[in-house]
Order: sequence, then structure tokens, then C-alpha cells
Amino acid sequence: MQRRHFLKAAGLLAVALPALRQAQAQTALDHAAMGPDMGHAMPAPAAQGLSLPRGEHLPALQPLVNQAAEPGRFAASLRAAPVQVALWGDARQTTFWAFNDSVPGPLIELWEGDEVDIGFDNALPQPSTIHWHGMPVPPAEDGNPQDPVAPGKGRRYRYTLPPGCAGTYWYHPHPHGHTAEQAFRGLAGPIIVRSKTDPLRHLPERHLLLSDLKLAADGQIAANDMADLHDGREGQFVLINGAWQPVITLGEGERQRWRIWNASSSRIIKLALPAHEVQLVGTDGGLIGAPQPVDSVLLSPGERCELVVTGRFKPGQPAGLISQPYERGKRMHPEQEKDDTLASIVAHGMRPTLALPASLRPIEPLGAPGFRRKIVLSENMADPKAPFLINGQSYDMNRIDGTGLVGRIEEWEVIADAHMDHPFHLHGTQFQVLARTVDGIWEDEPFLAWRDTVNVPAGGMVRLRFVQTLPGLRMFHCHILEHEDQGMMAQIDFLPG
Repeated sequence: MQRRHFLKAAGLLAVALPALRQAQAQTALDHAAMGPDMGHAMPAPAAQGLSLPRGEHLPALQPLVNQAAEPGRFAASLRAAPVQVALWGDARQTTFWAFNDSVPGPLIELWEGDEVDIGFDNALPQPSTIHWHGMPVPPAEDGNPQDPVAPGKGRRYRYTLPPGCAGTYWYHPHPHGHTAEQAFRGLAGPIIVRSKTDPLRHLPERHLLLSDLKLAADGQIAANDMADLHDGREGQFVLINGAWQPVITLGEGERQRWRIWNASSSRIIKLALPAHEVQLVGTDGGLIGAPQPVDSVLLSPGERCELVVTGRFKPGQPAGLISQPYERGKRMHPEQEKDDTLASIVAHGMRPTLALPASLRPIEPLGAPGFRRKIVLSENMADPKAPFLINGQSYDMNRIDGTGLVGRIEEWEVIADAHMDHPFHLHGTQFQVLARTVDGIWEDEPFLAWRDTVNVPAGGMVRLRFVQTLPGLRMFHCHILEHEDQGMMAQIDFLPG
């Protein structure tokens, strides 16, 4: 943003990183092992005490310019580097890490069928990658931790988008052990893949990328403390497009299409718009079959949704975008206890209510599985070297945790044998959730949707099916990035069928 909006750069400054990561992790896990009442988060300055400006108009996401001259091709460059930002509009500077000097990173708009060619330059003091979260790209182009780009080096990511992949995606780093820090320091950006047959193209569109900012008393981005490493990091500020508590305009009766990204490293957000009419029309992998009226939407880290919002401004209801309380099993931070306003919504005249189609696109259920697996997400706080596990093991980049076949339908039962929620993410494809447990009882999913991230509540289970269409190594992990960095990740090699 410029000054306080879009975090556009005022200049660059290399950051000296603290060398305390291992010591923090050890302390965090030793403390956590004492039990839920023995460890507490170090108090962070209150948001009001830091006086971050708020209440400005929602800033637009800045586009990444396509440098290709020919149609059907997208060529551009992204550079990850430290950047100085004047959050408060005065001489004080806060150091972020940013793609192309912007936090959030530039919006990449693509079309189904595009040939994509994006260069990446790493000007960070750590190895990094770009992971194209949720997108159907070859493993060698997906920014996996096996393919780090060293500081001062670069590479190109090249892939072609297949038909039928229109949806709302995002990009962020994925170097093992550094993913959480690089994301919470600002390295994340949105992607939209469009279809020429989009049934909602007539609706005005808003883009809301949610991120989490934790500042220390000196106004700098705080390092993770032991409680962050245990629970997952949550800051004092939930930003939308880099702005705190911005203002969104919506006409009385106006119908808008909202694309929403949860690009935080750990925060699970329960979104509601109590004064307005809201219909869910899309998930991670694009449009669902038909609009679904909703009172709220739960977005775990990494998840996206598409909503159609119709301005109603019901009397007695808060007009804004609200984050409602949701308990995810934290032990060392307090849970959210009351509604928080993420954005104000103000009436902007009267508008005609544009039509909303009764059907959006066909989604066929995947057939009977050719293979089944159980994936158990668990915690072992007695072992500070391996606190977060998948199927009893901590991540090892050199270990293959299983093999699969390209084109074969797989059914996975993902189990959170844990006291915390763990959002589950699978690389390289989208899956269909079939059923989830609620209070220990299986309930069928009410409608079909394509997803790549799903929250698995503490003690809960989710049953899903998918097909991988490209061969190679695929990651799956908890998308609380502090947990991923500490071992809650595994990998399967998918072989040609």
C-alpha cells in the first residue's frame, strides 16, 4: 500500500535475522510439554497502543503486469526482498519481506490454457521458493522444499494451465523450516485463473486478501515466540489488502462477487456479514454447482472462497465484515471471545440487484476409489525435536512416505489425533470432501466442491477423494505454517499409471 494502504516500498534494507530459532523452538516445546496451564504467550502490545491507522477505503490489489506480447501467454518476474514501509505515515519504518516491494504481493490474473513463465529472484537472507498453492502444476514447478532458490540466485517457473482449472489461488514461499517466517513477514500474493464461460462475469468483483500482522513494541514485525511455535502465530492486526479495518462501499440492493483469501500463517477465521444476504458460490478450486445461502464461512489458513454479497443493511445488525469467535484448541494464547470487525461496510446509494444464476457449473462426484489411506495428524510435545507428526513421523525431505498412481482415484481419511485443529493441504490437485465427523458422528458433505485445503478439527476426521494427473513428488501437510515447519508434513511419489 502507499504509506498505510498497500505497503508499497519506500526503499530496501537488508534484515539481520535473529539466530535464536532453535533455542526458541526448544524452549517452546519444553514449556508446552508442561501442560496447558503452565505456558503462556508473551504479552504483545495492544493494537490500540500501536496506533496503526485504520478506516481508509479498501485498497485494490495491484496487478502483476503481463510482459508477453502474444495471446495465451503470461510472462512476468517476481523478486522477494526486504522492504521498508512507513506504516504510520511518518519517519518510522517497518521492515517487511515482499514480492516486488508490495505486501500483499501483486495479483496474478491468468486464463485457462495460458502458458505461464514467471521468473523468480531471491534477494532474501534465506533460501526460498514460490509455491503455486492449489494449482495443477508439475511438481518440479511447484516450489517444493526440495527445490530451494539460494539467496542471491533465481530461477524460472514454467507451466501450462489446463482447461477447467478456473478458480481462486495464491502463491507463497515453501522452503522447509522458513515457510512460516517468510509468510508472516509479508511474502504472499493472490492468483485468479479465469474462464471465458464464467457465469458470474457480469457481477462487479471485489478481492479481499486477509493477512495477519504481529508487531513488537518498537513497531517491527515480531519474531515467533514459544507460544507461536506451539499454537501457531496470531497477531494484533488482521489486514485486508494490507489495510487495517478498511471501509468497503456497497449499494443498497447491489450484488457483488467477493473473492476472499486467508493468507495468514495460522489464524482460522469465521467470517460473517450479518446485515447482508450472502451466498457461497466458490471454494478453493472454483465455482460450486449452485449458490448456497450461508450465515458464516470458516476459512482456515490457505483456504479461499467466493461469495456473492447483496447489500441489505438489515436494521439491528452490524453492517461490516465480521470475524466471529472460533475455538481451535490453542493452549498458550487466548481464544477469540467476541466479534471483531475486519472491515466496515457503508451504504453507497441504491443499485439494481443483478441476477444470480440458479446453477453455476456441473461437478461430477469422483467414483469408487482404487486405493485408500489413513492420514493421522498428531502432536507429541514430549519430544521437542519432533512435536508435530503425520502417521507418527516427523518430516524428512529425503524420505518417501508412500507411492501412488497417476489417474487413480484415492480416498483418504484424515484424522486429527490432537488437541488443536490442523488445516490439511494437498499439493498438485483438488479434492472432494465426502464427509466429516461432528461430535464424533459422520455427516455427509451437503454439496460437492473442489478444495485443496480443509480444516480438520481437534479429534475430528475428514474423508476426501482426489486424482493426481501429473507424476512426481507431492507434499501434504498442516497449513498452520509453524506446525509444517516443525515436521507436520509428508510426501508421496505419484508414478505414471
